[in-house]
Amino acid sequence: MIEERATVVHTGEGIAWVQAGRKSACSGCSLSKGCGVAALGRMMGDRCATLQVVDPLSVRSGDEVIIGIEEQALLRGSLAVYIVPLVAMILSALAGSALLAPWLRLPAEGSSIVTGLLGLAGGLLWLSRFSRRVGRDARYRPVILRKVQQAPTAGRYIPVVRI
Repeated sequence: MIEERATVVHTGEGIAWVQAGRKSACSGCSLSKGCGVAALGRMMGDRCATLQVVDPLSVRSGDEVIIGIEEQALLRGSLAVYIVPLVAMILSALAGSALLAPWLRLPAEGSSIVTGLLGLAGGLLWLSRFSRRVGRDARYRPVILRKVQQAPTAGRYIPVVRI
């Protein structure tokens, strides 16, 4: 289970909208001052993503919670978003260059570009259908796992037992 800390923004029946800050690995890298990715991250600033999550705990607005999603669901979703359209485009471009161009007696480059774009469109169409299908699947929805324990307020007396 992959976990992330978030703040509840709004609640509904069995669902909640939470804000989780986006994080970058750049803060731990020794090259962050001279890296283009780190510079781009500084330009974009810290932004929060608002997510709709399953709420089995009946949380309230302002609560700090830990949300989670299964690793397999995240991996499958990532592969679908990043790999499938790219592979469809590359395979279509290769097929257009190797099969379509000689058959129609067209230039290989032009047919490769056209069929590559058609393959990309097909991959994006597949992705659209896949996202509708997994949107109804509970395994792909993040869930609130637990509330974060709040630190005691300064005005409260908490006895300390020394042994």
